[in-house]
Amino acid sequence: MTERMKFMARLSDGERMTDLCKEFGISRQAGYKLRARYERDGACAMRDASRRP
Repeated sequence: MTERMKFMARLSDGERMTDLCKEFGISRQAGYKLRARYERDGACAMRDASRRP
């Protein structure tokens, strides 16, 4: 299971966003973006995306 999927699983289990973000070493803004991507696109959104313009 990838770190992103672990993050989302624990968030779905009811853990607080702030606590998870601290533990995973990401900003809350990044955590909320990750959650939005997951809700919009599902598990396939957890893969690395190209950053190429």
